[in-house]
Amino acid sequence: MQQVDVVIIGAGASGLMCAATAGYRGRSVLVLEHTAKIGRKILMSGGGRCNFTNLHNSPANFISENPHFCKSALSRYSAQDFIDLVDRHGVEYHEKTLGQLFCNESSKEILQVLLTECDWAGVEIRTETQVHKLKQTECGFQLQTTAGNIAAKSVVIATGGLSIPNGGATSFAYDIAEQFSLDLLPRSASLVPFTLQPKDKEQLSELSGVSHRVRASIGKTSFVEMMLFTHRGLSGPAVLQISNYWQPGMEVEIDLFPDFDLFAWLKEQREQRPKAELTTIMAQQMSKRMAQILCAKFELSGVIGNLSNKQLEAVAAAFCCWKIKPSGTEGYRTAEVTLGGINTNEINQKTMEAKSVSGLYFIGECLDVTGHLGGHNFQWAWASGVAAGQVV
Repeated sequence: MQQVDVVIIGAGASGLMCAATAGYRGRSVLVLEHTAKIGRKILMSGGGRCNFTNLHNSPANFISENPHFCKSALSRYSAQDFIDLVDRHGVEYHEKTLGQLFCNESSKEILQVLLTECDWAGVEIRTETQVHKLKQTECGFQLQTTAGNIAAKSVVIATGGLSIPNGGATSFAYDIAEQFSLDLLPRSASLVPFTLQPKDKEQLSELSGVSHRVRASIGKTSFVEMMLFTHRGLSGPAVLQISNYWQPGMEVEIDLFPDFDLFAWLKEQREQRPKAELTTIMAQQMSKRMAQILCAKFELSGVIGNLSNKQLEAVAAAFCCWKIKPSGTEGYRTAEVTLGGINTNEINQKTMEAKSVSGLYFIGECLDVTGHLGGHNFQWAWASGVAAGQVV
């Protein structure tokens, strides 16, 4: 039976970060990955350029039943700490928008940074190895795997959530949590596109591929970013962000002119171009096709010079307070992360160790800590991985 200090199950962002951190402390570390490919979500992220952190990362960028849980790890391993690591490896990157940092070349560079660090720290990584059974012993844990039995003093679960199953996602972390009687909160697809009701889908189908800057809101929560019309419904950063706050049956309010007084502008246009059709006027602020389709959907028409202030207010309200009720989401297939998960009340916020199971740690996406779009979930992976790696 192979004996090591630490077994980390899952060779993704948090697992590799944890492995390198523990390895540098002189621990013997074995990482087990059930697929043939290491770091698949890293490679897929950011359109292949990996949005690896966010300059403005803070606890306010995370959703959790316990909003205070993430503070300790994030404060001890900041976005700047990971940027410093990337700089040491000579990876070139750029800020896209809202503090989002992307590789100039390829997400492979971030994965290579982690693999190089693991190599330098003496970490062993074993792919295509499934864990069939995890049992607590007097000295730690025993794992039954497809590569034989392994004994470890500590075990770290870093297998992520349910999002992107074709990237290797499984329920393994939740299964282990249940095995050891840890509380699980409801899980759902997060940072995910909306699907539309049949009528809305039919009316908007011709706009597939068109994007527009909007404010997407549910209650007092809103995000101002781009929205993308798709052949299934709505996507783009604004929609992915607000999806974290949506429940079935809820309406989402879309403001197609978040930084613009549309009513005042329409009154100006009425004075300057009184004979123009409303669709022609609106086509100055969006594509002609989008203006035509949305005017038809909102049942707006006529020559602008014939419209009263009250009618122009109704036009502005249609475009700035568009309420739409999604039929659902595209689910885990396209979701970037999983909302909910292992109740953080079960976990030590400084070490990521299960309070009731000595030597068992959970890091990354499997915990009930979900970041906003824009590199925040990777920062949680790095920070939670380091927190556990410093103590295992």
